[in-house]
Formats: sequence, structure tokens, C-alpha cells
Amino acid sequence: MRKLTMNTKILLMTFFIIIVSFFMAGIFVLNNLLSEQEEDYSQRAMLIARTVSNMPELTNQLVNENKEQAMKTVNQIVEEIRVINKADYIVVMDMDRMKYSHPSPNEIGQRSQSEDLNAAFNEHYYMSKARGELGTMIRSFVPMLNEEKRQVGVVVVGYQMPTLLHIFQDYFLEMIITVLLSIIFSMWGAHLLGRHIKKQMFGLEPEEISQLYVERQETFNAMHDGIIAVDNEMNITIFNEKASEILGVDWHSSNYIGKKIYEVFPDTRLPEIVESGKPIYNQEIYINKHSILSTRIPIQVAEKNVGAVAIFKDLTEVKQLAEELTGVKAFVQALRVQTHEHKNKIHTITGLLQLGHIKQAMDYLMEVKENEESLTKFLNERFHNENISGLLLSKIGRGKELGIKVEIDEESYFKRFPKHLDYHDFVVLFGNLIENAFDALEGVYREEKHIGISVDEHDHTLAILVNDNGIGMSEEVQKQIFENGFSTKAKENRGIGLYLIREIVTKGNGTIEVTSEEGKGTSFLLLFELGDDVVGDD
Repeated sequence: MRKLTMNTKILLMTFFIIIVSFFMAGIFVLNNLLSEQEEDYSQRAMLIARTVSNMPELTNQLVNENKEQAMKTVNQIVEEIRVINKADYIVVMDMDRMKYSHPSPNEIGQRSQSEDLNAAFNEHYYMSKARGELGTMIRSFVPMLNEEKRQVGVVVVGYQMPTLLHIFQDYFLEMIITVLLSIIFSMWGAHLLGRHIKKQMFGLEPEEISQLYVERQETFNAMHDGIIAVDNEMNITIFNEKASEILGVDWHSSNYIGKKIYEVFPDTRLPEIVESGKPIYNQEIYINKHSILSTRIPIQVAEKNVGAVAIFKDLTEVKQLAEELTGVKAFVQALRVQTHEHKNKIHTITGLLQLGHIKQAMDYLMEVKENEESLTKFLNERFHNENISGLLLSKIGRGKELGIKVEIDEESYFKRFPKHLDYHDFVVLFGNLIENAFDALEGVYREEKHIGISVDEHDHTLAILVNDNGIGMSEEVQKQIFENGFSTKAKENRGIGLYLIREIVTKGNGTIEVTSEEGKGTSFLLLFELGDDVVGDD
């Protein structure tokens, strides 16, 4: 069977269904037909028996002393009636049960020993069905009364029920035509259906589709990203192994396939994509208390939305990547800047020594040492996380290289993280806010370019303020700065920094306030409700 094509299988199944259907239908039809014929024969037999019993010429013959003549007369009359009505037999008997008529001449004058006649000789009218030598017979029994209403005999009329063979012979041609036409049109329809189904399945056989399904599932399971897909009815159609690992649930795709997405994961936001038909890329969301970076895309077939797919990864990896982009690179940049500064300082000290100004060289060296130790000590005491401290230190060095003064408020203090956030988020947050300020000061000609940073914890609230005296923003630009991909700079890989900041603020249930004036500068104020996690805890 596996080697047969789908079209052949459909044809064979259709043929089998037709045969079984005709067989089952034939049983019911034949049964109904036999019941109808039995009812018809019963009515005809009773009608003929009553007609014969009411014939005076017959009742008078039953009391005729000339039995031989009476039998001849009765049999002649009754046989004519039997032939006209196609009865198998009509038997007329007197009260001594002597037969006056019968299809077989040898039975005339014989006495009947049948016990079925007892009720009829007591003036009862009735029907009976009995199996005899000729088959199943339908018989009617009617008493014969004379003009004085006195019973003088009995009439028995019998019809033989047709057998199945007789019915088949009677309806053979009709049945053959019906079966052949049904098979021909059904096979033709099955062939068209098979071609249509195969066309919809891109010409693939079920075995090939099954193999593709297995391969697809194994491919999804081998992917490093979690994948969940739903149809228009919000039923899960794809759920791979990586998704279970990221979401922390026991994996077995069959446990989830076919279930409603909101019953399994109520906050995936996939229904929004199905309804809107618009994709959302690289958005941070929470599912089952897991922070993930999700891309949700509508699935379209023939320009119609048929579902949606979510591709997501553990945000820990993304945070590490973002930290590398905004932190590690910044550290490298800081080392480069620090190396450049040290070269300049060494050149200065070397020049003073060559000129013989030993005291000035020593004073300069002590001043540099105190300034660096003071800044390092300040960051270590006020910011209880070496990653954030290192980032800020690198940004200060970067500012010096760009001719921008990066100043951290001396009252700044940062010890606890807001709920749902960790140092990865703050590396991204500080890094992008300061880089955005650098961009705002690029190409600005001022006597002093300044970036101010203030971090304060007060009444279980964390306030972060980053301001600059850069080019500022118009009101129209301020409305769009947090959109993914929006940027006033015509460069690649722009428009993501402030979008990430907004996502982090949203994740931490915080607020962000932007104040800006064109030509004067911009400030970002972020407010978070503090949690119990200490900043230094990784």
C-alpha cells in the first residue's frame, strides 16, 4: 500500500466505499421491499378471500348433495379467479374440511388436516405466514356464510413470497446500470479530487509530506533560537525544543501542538500580530517570568494572514552581546584613550626632565596620580558594580579624546537595581545615553562641550539624569526618537540605541522624560522603583 500513489489509494478507497455502501443499502432496500410485498400480498389475499366467500353461487354449491358436480363447478369458478389475480392457490372447503377447489386436481375431494384452519371454522378472519415446500407463503383465512349467516365453509388464499434470487432477477438490469453509473462517476470524481489534493500539496505524496514534516521538526529543534507559531485560530502549530529550554518548560512538541497559545503562554503577544498583520522585530518581552528578545512576524499565504511565528532567544545572550558592543568595546576604547593620554603625559614629564625642571616634573606626576586615583576611588565607592564603573571610566576617557567634558555628579550613588533589571541592562542604558550625548555634541562648536551624569537613590526611587549642551531636538524629532530605526544621522546601524533604552525602561516599569531645546541641549531623566537586589550582585 505504501508504494501506491495517493490518487490510486483514493480510487481504491472510493471503490471500496461504493461496494460497501451498495451492500448495506441493498440489505435495507431488500428488507423494505420484502416487507412491502408481504403487506401487498396480505391485502390481496384477504381481498380475494372475502370476494370468494361472498359469492352465493359458491356457498350454494357447498350444500349441494351432488358433491362431484359441486366440486367441478366450484373449482372452475375459483380457478378463473385465481388465474386473474395471480394467486398461487385458492382453496374452498366445506365444514367437513373437504376441498372443493385446488390448483392440483389430485387434492380436490381430499380432507385437510391442517391445524391452521381451526380458527377459520369458528368464523374467524385472519392471516398467516408459513414456510412450505414451495417457500414462504402468505395465507388469508375467511369463513363462508350462506344467506342465513350460517357458516358453510372456509376460503384459503395463498401467495408465495418471492426469494432474493427472484428479486435480483426482476431488478437485475436496473441494479447493474445503477452500480456501473455510480462506479464510473465516483471514480471520475475521486480522480479529480486526488489531482486537486495533490496540486494543493505541491505534487507531493503523503509519505513525502510526512518526511518533510519530520525534517522540518528536527530542523526547528536543531535551531539555536526558540520558535513558536500559531494559526489564525491561535492554535500552536510549531513549538521547538529550544523554546522549551528558554521558557523553562518540559518539552514535548505533542504536548503543545494544537493547544491555544493563550492557554499555554498567555503573554506571547502573538495574537496581536495575527490581528494586525504587522511584524515586530527585536522586542524585549516577558513570558513565564523569562526575559526574552522576540521577533514576531505574520505568516502570509497568497497575501492573506494565516498565522504568526515568534522567533526568540534568551535575553541573557543578547544582553551579553549588547554589553560587548556598548561595554567591552568601550573598555578597549578607554584603554586606547588612556594609552594616548599616558603617552602625552610621559612626553610632558620627559620634556621637563630634559629641560632640568625636576621639581615641576615631580609635581606634575603627583597631580596626575592624585586625579586618577580620585576618579577611580569615587567610581568604586559610589557605583557598586565594576562593569558600570568601568563603562563610566571609559566614557570619561572617550570624552577627553573628543574634547568633551564628561562629569559625574559628586552626590551620585548607585547600590540597588530596579525590579526586573540587572547590570547588563544598565551597561546598555548608560552606554547608549552617553553615546547619544556624544552624537549630539558632534559638529557643535562651543567653548566647552559638557555631558553631565547624575545617579541618585531616594525614597525607593532611582533617578538617572544624563544631559548635554549639544544641538538639541525639535518637538517633532522628540516624538520619534524612541522608534526602532529612527535616526537623524544618515548612517547604518543607527536608530537602535534610544529604542533599546525605551525597552529597558518599559521592562523595569520605569518612566523616561526628555527635555530638549534646539541649539541648547538635551536631558534624559529616568525614574525606576527600586528593588531589593544589590548592584554588586551578579
